[in-house]
Amino acid sequence: MRQISVLYMLLIAFSPLFAQIQNHAQWSFEGPKKEVKVGEVVEVKFTATIDNGWYLYSSEFPAEGPTKTEIKFKKNPTFEVVGKIKPVGFHEKYDEIWEGNVSIAEDKASFVQKIKILKENPILEGTIEGQTCTVKDGQCVLTNADFKIPAFKVIAATAPEKTDGVVAETKTPSAAVADQPEVATSKEEPTANAEVAAAPLSPAPEPSNLADAPVEDPEESLWSFLLACFLGGLASIFMPCIYPIMPMTVSYFTKQEHGTSKALLYGLSIVAIFTLLGFLVSRVGGAQAANFISTHWLPNAIFFVVFVLFGLSFLGLFEIVLPNSFVNSVDKQADKGGLIGIFFMALTLVVVSFSCTAPIAGTLLILASKGNEVMRPVLGMIFFSLPFAVVFTGLAMFPKFLKSLPKSGGWLNEFKVVFGLLEFALALKFLSNIDLAYRWNVLDREIFLALWIVLFTLIGFYVLGKLRMDKDTPVKGITIPRLLISSATFAFVVYMIPGMFGAPLRALSGWLPPEQTQDFYLTNAVGSSTTSSSSAITDRNKPHLPHGLEGYFEYEQALAQAKAAGKPVFIDFTGFNCANCRKMEANVWPQPEVLTRLKNDFVIASLYVDDKTELPDTKKFVSTYDQKQKTTIGEKNADLQITKFNNNAQPFYCLITPEGELLTQPVGYTSAEEFTRFLDEGLAKFKR
Repeated sequence: MRQISVLYMLLIAFSPLFAQIQNHAQWSFEGPKKEVKVGEVVEVKFTATIDNGWYLYSSEFPAEGPTKTEIKFKKNPTFEVVGKIKPVGFHEKYDEIWEGNVSIAEDKASFVQKIKILKENPILEGTIEGQTCTVKDGQCVLTNADFKIPAFKVIAATAPEKTDGVVAETKTPSAAVADQPEVATSKEEPTANAEVAAAPLSPAPEPSNLADAPVEDPEESLWSFLLACFLGGLASIFMPCIYPIMPMTVSYFTKQEHGTSKALLYGLSIVAIFTLLGFLVSRVGGAQAANFISTHWLPNAIFFVVFVLFGLSFLGLFEIVLPNSFVNSVDKQADKGGLIGIFFMALTLVVVSFSCTAPIAGTLLILASKGNEVMRPVLGMIFFSLPFAVVFTGLAMFPKFLKSLPKSGGWLNEFKVVFGLLEFALALKFLSNIDLAYRWNVLDREIFLALWIVLFTLIGFYVLGKLRMDKDTPVKGITIPRLLISSATFAFVVYMIPGMFGAPLRALSGWLPPEQTQDFYLTNAVGSSTTSSSSAITDRNKPHLPHGLEGYFEYEQALAQAKAAGKPVFIDFTGFNCANCRKMEANVWPQPEVLTRLKNDFVIASLYVDDKTELPDTKKFVSTYDQKQKTTIGEKNADLQITKFNNNAQPFYCLITPEGELLTQPVGYTSAEEFTRFLDEGLAKFKR
């Protein structure tokens, strides 16, 4: 569900809404009303009238993330800013997205700044940058305005104070980057990266808001993830821990008075228990943990070990069980009867079947924690538990269907073994994430594919009955279901084999390491972060562009080359562990209409936001966005994306001039047709 996912269609449907700059705060400015003497300190006032249903962020609050309102004065020797700006009419609230307190105002708010007058006829002007968001759904847009305080009368003093002409400025973290030359900065402001600051960083006319942008696009669309959860729950029912007790549980309700309604409550209780589990995971992780989970070695290493343990458990090496004392205490509560008893019966099922459901539910929760939606784990567990509710309630209503169910037997253990081998395949993805981010080059594309080919070949032979485990029963003959499942598995293996020799395998582009990690591919690859790619020597420890494209991996070098060549810059904000980035490179970039334009009409800057390579000491800097030091190439690129384009989603594509000015609205994961229109629009504007 790539190009036809619901999320993508919604973005396309609502794209006209973002075709013009929105501004939901109107500003007015007020100076002192009385006569002022040179050397006197006065107050100037900035008042925002906010549209109905929107709110404005203040200039100061604890939470990091939202763009705070920032008022910047143009440098002028006629005045001096005194102290910090004072927000008036704001109130604090806890923001779940940013996990901290923010200060906002609705309808109307103001800011008061003290100014020391240094000369007659002071010129008080500058810019206001801030962010407004909707109260209902959190849609956010930047608000920008120029200001000029109305003239007021100033009389000379007998001994005017001298000044060095340096204007102090109220400075707060924001989505702004290096100030324009006419704006003076505070002496306490951290030093930004000199190379980035040297290039003009014009703000995007329609920047995406960080609250709405995912840290990284999810491995799959929400709907396909929910489908996977539903199928995972359905598969769990056929595990040896659950399937054999189904007739006993259903017969209990059929013998009870109001058995159907009690069975329905039993099913809803199962859903409630799993939903609670998803809620706890969402509260522990949240939207802000996705980037850490996707790129840091520690969570990926933990998930790799967990998936291997899940696989070994399914293969029968050991069982993941809860303490017997806990199981027995829950079972006793189920004997009480009534509504509470039914709930504890459901809890007993969850607890007793823990050894079978934990690996599947745990796998889905781990995948959910890598998505951008805070509610994804909750929704995932709802869909995971739905088959339980549907099957148990349905069989209680129609018990005659129990007779048509297959009898318990060795085939249930076969189900577990197949899932165990699948867990090993999933575990390799997390190990690959670490390998790519830290450029170890151990688990490259060939090795990854070789391991998957072996695992799925084992599954195919196992389903046919050619391989057996200790607890399995011999397979006397090949049934139609076995033949169909094994055939599909072997077909998948045959599909993967050409990938060992360079086939793109587009259907798996989000799971496999990029093609550039293959040895034979690197002998013909181009691209370097230090020289023109046409004369570059391939280095396995550096990123490479796909499809023979030439480009750069440093922003400043791309700008310099674009200026020399007279071409616009195509910026590709990407990541080693970005699944949708690989899908775009595998499915959209190779299209002739796209590849021709990228090769001939643009200078490419491919900027990896999860590159762990350490920056030289001279290039390390403190961000103007979050006031934190940036020490790696990935941190530098991520900070550039946030500060210049107010977005931190990957993939994210921008077209700019050699001077750093944005040519057209950036795009993310999209279709080849839309991507071609994006390139043509930017190129046409550049030529004009």
